[in-house]
Amino acid sequence: MKLSSIAGVAALVLSGCASPQRPDGGLITEGSQAPDVVGVDQQGVEHRLKDLRGHPCVVYFYPKDQTPGCTREACAFRDVWRRYQEAEVAVLGVSSDTRESHRRFAEKHALEFPLIADADGTWARAFGVKATMGLYQRVSFLIAPDGKIAKVYDAVDPGVHAVEVLEDAARL
Repeated sequence: MKLSSIAGVAALVLSGCASPQRPDGGLITEGSQAPDVVGVDQQGVEHRLKDLRGHPCVVYFYPKDQTPGCTREACAFRDVWRRYQEAEVAVLGVSSDTRESHRRFAEKHALEFPLIADADGTWARAFGVKATMGLYQRVSFLIAPDGKIAKVYDAVDPGVHAVEVLEDAARL
């Protein structure tokens, strides 16, 4: 690839092309090291993905708070939350919504896990998650205790996804 300027190089790096993605510029691939990203949840608590190493973690991207599919998916994680805690599997939900939107969403549906406010798209770019009109694609990543991507779920059924991920995490 020929880049004609320093600005072109900077744009390539900032676009996330430097992360371990498929050749088509898509999602980060299984076996890749999970990116070291930092974000703030609905309570204002900072989460660094690297700090969760030593236990499995699921990072699930979703389009928008309070929409039917996203509510179904979040509530599915909520409904098996105790099993996630017992298995010591961390859950991080990520969308481009604001921290305040996440706070209202979590309160309304009694969500106990962190929802990362990714308004600047840092997490989405790091994982290769596409956005259309600011709405992230629905995709999840199971991260093994060693920090590597164990599984990518790019065809998610919001109602059963939480149980599916938990079963896969138990096999790590």
